[in-house]
Amino acid sequence: MSIFSKPNKPLLAAEEAESVVQAIRDTEKRTSGELRVYIESFCSFVDAADRAWEVFSELQMHQTQERNAVLVYLALKDRQAAIVGDEGIHQKVGKEEYWKAELDTLRRFCAEGRVAEGLVTVVKEIGSALVQHFPAVPGDDKNEIPDDIVFGH
Repeated sequence: MSIFSKPNKPLLAAEEAESVVQAIRDTEKRTSGELRVYIESFCSFVDAADRAWEVFSELQMHQTQERNAVLVYLALKDRQAAIVGDEGIHQKVGKEEYWKAELDTLRRFCAEGRVAEGLVTVVKEIGSALVQHFPAVPGDDKNEIPDDIVFGH
C-alpha cells in the first residue's frame, strides 16, 4: 500500500523530513546548485509538471546565478509528482530523459511506501549531477535558496 493513500497520516515524520533536509544540505555543500522539495495535498493542474513549474516560479527558484535550481514536487492525495530543473542544469543532464529517470525512481519508492527514502535518493542522485556540472567554488558559494521542505495546502 502506498503512503499516498493514508490521508490522515503525515507524509513524513519529523525525523524523515530532517533526513531529506540533511541530504539537501550535504549535497549543496559540494555544488553551487540548489535543490528544493515541495509537498502539497492536491495538484491544481492536470499535469504535475505544470504545477511544479508554477511552484518553481512562486519560490523564485529561477533567480539562481547559474540557473541551476531543481524542484522535487509531490501532490500527496492526488498521487502526482514532478521534478523540474532550471535551464542551466537542464542543458547539462541530457534533457527530458534524465528527469524522467529520476521521477521514475521517486515514484518507485513512493509506491513502496518509502517516500522519505525516495526523496533522499533523488536528492543525492540529482546532487551528483549538480556537483559534476556545477561544483562548489570554495569561499564563493552561497545558499541562494532555503533548504527546508515547503509544505503547501
